[in-house]
Amino acid sequence: MTAKTPDHGRTRASIGTENIQRGAGGETHQGAGGDVPVLTTQQGTPVADDQNSLKAGARGPTLLEDFHFREKIFHFDHERIPERVVHARGYGAHGFFELTDSLSDVTRADVLQRPGERVPAFVRFSTVAGSKGSFDLARDVRGFAVKLYTKEGNWDIVGNNIPVFFIQDAIKFPDVIHSVKPEPDRDFPQAQSAHDNFWDFISLSPESVNMALWVMSDRALPRSFRFMEGFGVHTFRLVNAAGHSRFVKFHWKPKMGLQSVVWNEAVKINGADPDFHRRDLWNAIRSGNFPEWELGVQLFDDDFADSFDFDVLDATKLIPEELVPVRPVGRLVLDRMVDNFFAETEQVAFCTQNIVPGVDFTNDPLLQGRNFSYLDTQIKRLGSPNFTHIPINAPKCPFHNFQQDGHMAMHNPKGRANYEPNSWGGAQGGPREDAAKGFTTFPAQEDGAKTRMRSELFGDHYSQARQFYLSQTTTEQVHIQQAFTFELSKVETLAIRQRMVGHLIHVDHDLATAVAQGLGLDSLPDAPAPARPVLDGLPPSPALSILKNGPADFAGRKFGVLVTDGVDAALLDAVTTAAKDEGADVELVAPQVGGVTTSAGVQIPAGQKIKGAPSVLYDAVVLLPSAEGTTVLCEEATARDFVADAFAHAKFIGYAATAVPLMKRSGIRTQDMDGGILPLAKAGDVAAFVAACRALRFWERESRVHAV
Repeated sequence: MTAKTPDHGRTRASIGTENIQRGAGGETHQGAGGDVPVLTTQQGTPVADDQNSLKAGARGPTLLEDFHFREKIFHFDHERIPERVVHARGYGAHGFFELTDSLSDVTRADVLQRPGERVPAFVRFSTVAGSKGSFDLARDVRGFAVKLYTKEGNWDIVGNNIPVFFIQDAIKFPDVIHSVKPEPDRDFPQAQSAHDNFWDFISLSPESVNMALWVMSDRALPRSFRFMEGFGVHTFRLVNAAGHSRFVKFHWKPKMGLQSVVWNEAVKINGADPDFHRRDLWNAIRSGNFPEWELGVQLFDDDFADSFDFDVLDATKLIPEELVPVRPVGRLVLDRMVDNFFAETEQVAFCTQNIVPGVDFTNDPLLQGRNFSYLDTQIKRLGSPNFTHIPINAPKCPFHNFQQDGHMAMHNPKGRANYEPNSWGGAQGGPREDAAKGFTTFPAQEDGAKTRMRSELFGDHYSQARQFYLSQTTTEQVHIQQAFTFELSKVETLAIRQRMVGHLIHVDHDLATAVAQGLGLDSLPDAPAPARPVLDGLPPSPALSILKNGPADFAGRKFGVLVTDGVDAALLDAVTTAAKDEGADVELVAPQVGGVTTSAGVQIPAGQKIKGAPSVLYDAVVLLPSAEGTTVLCEEATARDFVADAFAHAKFIGYAATAVPLMKRSGIRTQDMDGGILPLAKAGDVAAFVAACRALRFWERESRVHAV
C-alpha cells in the first residue's frame, strides 16, 4: 500500500523580500535551495517540516513517534547547567488555596469539591528571558506557576501573567526562546527583546503578533507580583464523576487590582533596586500583608468551541471574559516566605503534566509539547528522576509506587516486591491500581491522518491582536506605540523593522503609523497578506485593560515621604496615620538614613537616604521638608530628581508650602501644577490627598511630559 506525499495545504506567499510557503494555519515555511542547506536532525535525517509537530489530524493529539520534535525539544531542555533555560530568575512563597464554590457538577477533582477546605500551595513568579542574575523589571512575560498539594497528588497550574503565548506548536519553543536570548555570537543583550534576532523571528511568525501586542503593553512591566493576573494559558478539560467533560480556562485575579509601571520608571528602578519585585513580596508577607488572588474558571462546552471565531486549542488566542464570564471558585493566599531560597524556590519543579483526577488535557499542540518537555527539563536540571523526593516537590498525600534507585533516591520500595503483578498479596505485595479512584483519561474521539498541519482557524493572526489594542485606554495605547518604537529602534536591520510595522497595519492603522513615524520610515511598508481575513468587528474587552481594572483603594502601595530636620510633626503624623488607615506603607526619605528631628523635637529614623531612594521606588510621594531643609535640598541633585521623576511619571504629589522652592528647582512651573499635585497646608488636607492617590497615577499629565 502506498500513500501520496501531502503538500499540507501550503501556498506561496511573500513576507518582505523573501519568497516563502505558508501552511494551512498561516505559519511560515522557509525552504532550502541554492546555497541554503537542508535542515536535518542530529542524525542527518532531512527535515520536511520544522513548524509543526506530528499529530493525528490537524486538531489531533501530538504523537510520541515524532522523533524530530522529541530530539529538538530534548536538546533544548538540556542546554543549561544547572540554571533554568527559561524562567531562570524567580521568586517563590508558600500559602494555601481555599475553595469558595464547589465545582462538583463539572469535575471529580477532590480539591474542587468542598467549599472552605484548604490545601497547601507554593507559587513561583519569574521572568522568562533573563538569566538568574538579571533584574526584576525587564520588559517580559512573567511566569505564574502554582503547585497545589492536594489529597490526590500535586496539581501544577503552570501559567503566565499573560493569557496567550508567542507560538502555537511546541516544536517552535526552542526557536522563540533562542531568538529572545542574548545573541550567540556576542552574548548580549541580557533580559531584553530589543534586538534583531527576536524581532526577526516575530516578524516572520505572524502567529506571534498577538503576543507581541501584550508584551509591548504595560502587562510586561508589573508594579508588583501582588498586582498582576495569572492565567493557565491553555484550554484544559474538567471531567465529572459521570465522565462528562467541559472545557476550562484558569484565571488568577489579584484582590488588590492591577498595576504596572512606565518604561522610563522601570529603567530607573532596575538601576536603583534590581530586586524590586523580590523585595516587595518579601516585605509584604513578612509584614503580614498577605497577597491574595481569586481563582476563576471559564467553562464552556463543545458547542461553544465549535461556534467560536477561533480555535480553543490555539494558545495564541483567549476567550473574552465578556463572552464567557469568569466564575470565581477559590482564593490563593501567600502567607509564608521560604526558609531557604535554593532548597525551595530554586529546586521546585513544575510540570504541566501534573494534574489530578477530574482534570485532563486537550489537544492544544503547545500544551502537548510542554507535557513532554517539562518533565525532561526537570530531570536534566535537578540531576535525577528522583527530583520528586525533594521536599518542595514531594506530594503531601500518601504515595506508593515501584520506582526505584537512580541518583539521590530517598524512597525505595520496601520488601521483596518491586514489580506488579506479583503473587505476594497484602502489604507484602505492595500498591495496586484502583480503577475507581485512579486517574482516567477522557475518551475523546480522535480521527485523522498522521500529519504535520495546523487547524485552519489557527491562521487568524491579527484579529485578537486588534481586539486587545482597541480594548486599551488611550494612555495604554500610547505606551504600546512607544514600546514598539523603542524596541524596533534597537533593531539594526531595516527590513526587519519594516516587516514588523507591516504586521501592525493589520492590528491598527494608527498604531502602525505612529510606530513608522517614530522609526523615521518614509512611508508605511506593505502589509503581508493575512492567512485568514481580519475580523475587525470584534468588540473591545474591558477586562483586557489594566487601567480599567485597577484597585479600589491605595492599600498595599507605598508613599515615599521626603523629610528633613524641622519637618512639621503634625503634618507628618497625619500622613502616617492616613496611610495606615488606608492599608498603605510609608517610608521616610531623608538627607541621612539616621533620621531627622521633627518640629516637636522628636528624633525619628528614616527608612532611606535621599541619595539611595529615588521616587521610582514609591507609588506616590509627599514633600515635607522644612524651609531650612528645602534650601539644602535645592542644591542636591538626587532630591531634585526625586521630585522631577515623580512629576514625569504622573504620580500624585502631596506637598507642604515649604517644599515649593524645591519643586520649582526641579522643573515644576506654576503652569505645571495640576490635579495630581495637592497642597497639604494642614493635617485635614491629607485625607483628600490619600483618596486621590487611589487612582494611582494622574495620567492627564503624561501627554505633557513625554517621559514614558
